[in-house]
Amino acid sequence: MTTASSKTLPSSQNIPARLDHVVLNTHYQIDRAHAQLHALGFTLTPRGHHTLGSVNHLVMFEGGYLELIGQPRESEKVRQEILDSPLGLDGLVYAVDDVPACHDAWLALGLAVQPVQHFSRPVEVDGVAIDARFSTVRLIPGQFAAGRVYACHHFTPELVWRPQWMAHANGARGVASMVVVDRDPQATRLSYARLGQWEDGFQLEFLDAPALASRLDTLAEHAPSRPAAFAMLRFFGADRAIVAAGARSLGLPLQQDAQRVLVALPDFDAVFEFTD
Repeated sequence: MTTASSKTLPSSQNIPARLDHVVLNTHYQIDRAHAQLHALGFTLTPRGHHTLGSVNHLVMFEGGYLELIGQPRESEKVRQEILDSPLGLDGLVYAVDDVPACHDAWLALGLAVQPVQHFSRPVEVDGVAIDARFSTVRLIPGQFAAGRVYACHHFTPELVWRPQWMAHANGARGVASMVVVDRDPQATRLSYARLGQWEDGFQLEFLDAPALASRLDTLAEHAPSRPAAFAMLRFFGADRAIVAAGARSLGLPLQQDAQRVLVALPDFDAVFEFTD
């Protein structure tokens, strides 16, 4: 994983960016989200319990992954930022080797940055619970209107990227891109470019609402209604027939053509696109 170190501060164009993960915020509905993604043919990790109070499931790939995050109703510890953030795709997380250096680099770019945060969650390996440990640095909300933006370092990646979790019944091999919808796509593109240039195959796509509606075609009504949002994820390598069958089994809105399958998740204000 690549770090945004102090040596790269003079020009953000020299900062390579790699995806750690994207986040689907489920609020109190993580069970429903888990069921829907499982039906679409994804393998999900067992439920994780963060020391911060949230719970999660991961859809793991060789590179960046998708995190389903939620807040358990029965928990005495409430992670308020989850409930204060929009339902649906609301997190873009950069992979870094050195979180404090990333914190300083983002400050030097004139960004408002929260303090470095350390947390963990237990992972069961061969019947033994071992803590997966992380550090993150988060931008103060509002600077990127589409959703939360932060960086993460995994101290124990071997507990997260486990072979049994990276094989999916639908054959998907990774997250290819995420669509950012905004009134001024070009200005938004330049704003994100300050954080670095993607080097790992993942891309952000920038569209305004009419262009997004055209892209979604018959599923346009399921696009987020917010003026700025993370609107859609594109996965590559999946067997589109398996995905479509799973969507039909749950009655999820679906569109198919020769090049792709689109599936809307109305409960979560999001659309998934599946291509070769």
